[in-house]
This record gives sequence, structure tokens and C-alpha cells, in this order.
Amino acid sequence: MTKNSFYILLLVSTLFTSCIPIKDLVYLQDKNTSEEKSVVAAVEAKPYRLQVNDVLSISIKAIDPKLVSIFSKSEGTGMTSAKSESGLYFDGFTVDDHGNIRIPILGEVNVIGYTLEEVRAMIEKKLLEEYFKTEANIFVTVKLAGFRYTINGEVGSTGTKTLFQEHVNIMEAIANAGDITTVGNRKAVTIIRQTPTGVQMNDIDLTDANVMKSPYYYLQPNDYIYVKPLRQKTWGTGQTGIQSIGTIITLLSLATTVYLIIKN
Repeated sequence: MTKNSFYILLLVSTLFTSCIPIKDLVYLQDKNTSEEKSVVAAVEAKPYRLQVNDVLSISIKAIDPKLVSIFSKSEGTGMTSAKSESGLYFDGFTVDDHGNIRIPILGEVNVIGYTLEEVRAMIEKKLLEEYFKTEANIFVTVKLAGFRYTINGEVGSTGTKTLFQEHVNIMEAIANAGDITTVGNRKAVTIIRQTPTGVQMNDIDLTDANVMKSPYYYLQPNDYIYVKPLRQKTWGTGQTGIQSIGTIITLLSLATTVYLIIKN
């Protein structure tokens, strides 16, 4: 094999092994091999059941605001008047290690394992039975103080994120973190989830449209997402064909320079 043939073979092999295929970068591809177009039905998000360290935002309203002011944890009408993330953390109601929240006047209320709707009905029933009549038109709202999750690895912006919405899927969470980088592995995104029965860990393939059938497609509060790097990142040969050619040219130039120095 001549020296030129060796260089050409090295160039071609490096291009094929270091470049990232477009199929590894595109989300939600239809990988059904049959001729008929497959229809993917997204899994319906199940109601979230509260866990320890969750923070709740509770609002109680009535025709006469003065009637419910005694149940307010902070100044203003209703349970929580602060709207910022930090304000909700300090003025919200944190579920303690025993599964309780402490509400002014009402005292401790056990909420562990309940849905937000169940907690709302529980508080409203307690208020009507012990403090108000139906004519007071009590209106209770219970929400999580933001949907919090943590994302790490090959994404644009790592860290703990908060979205002020009730349901968040994995695609929304990744978009909120600046998307997965070119060298991020979209085929094996790890989700770590704390449940009442222990920690669950599962990998999902975001390049496959069938991921929408996965129970991990919709996140739960406090989920941890990790995006692994592709092998191309550790090789350092470049993410595209142009970058790979540039790397090879640099290496060949360096080798030629060293050879000439040694020869002279």
C-alpha cells in the first residue's frame, strides 16, 4: 500500500467513524418498518401524588376577603400572595418528613400520597365543617409551587429548572434546558425518579416516536434527567465531516513537520 493510499484510507475511515449521523440527531422518528404509517398514542399523564419535600401553593378565597385572612400564611389575601419562585418556597407549604403541611388555624394536614385535587377537597371540606357556612362561597386552590426538575449532561443549560405548569413532558423539559447538544446521546436519556417505593431509573430513546407511549415521557416533579455523551465527544475528531477533515489535516501537518525536523 502506497503512502497516498494510506492517507486516503485514514481520511475515509475517520470520516465514517467520527461524523454523527443525522438519524442520531432527529427527534421522534417513525421507526416502524411496515408500509402502513403507525399511529403513536401518547400516554396520558397520571395525577401526581404528593411526596415529602414538595412545596404547595394554597389559596383560599371568599366573598368577604376578611373572612379568610386568618388562614393566610403571608400578608395579603389568600394563603400565598408571593408569585416568584423564591417567594413560593418561603411562603409555600412544605410537606414534612411525616407527610404533613401546617396551615394557619387548621393546623397539620396530612397530604402524603394524595393528589392536588384530593388535598383541595380535603381543605375545603374541613373549612366548611368547622369554620364557614356554604353561603360564604369558599373557593380553595391547591397547586405545586412550580414544576421542578433537574437536568444534567449534554444539554445547553444544566441545573434545576422550574416550569409553572401542571404537566411537563421530556421534550418540553429538554427544550427549556436549551436542547441536547450535538454530541448528546438522544437514544439513551436517563430519567431517575423518586417514588414512595424507592428510586426508579430508566433510559428512553428520544429519536423514536414510540417514546410517547413510555410512562417516563411525562415527567413527575423532582425527576432527574441525565443526557449521556456520544463516543464522538471523547474521540475529539469532530462532530461533522468538515471538522473531521480539519482534524486530519492538522494531524498530518504536525506529523510532516516533525518528520522534516527529525530528517534535517
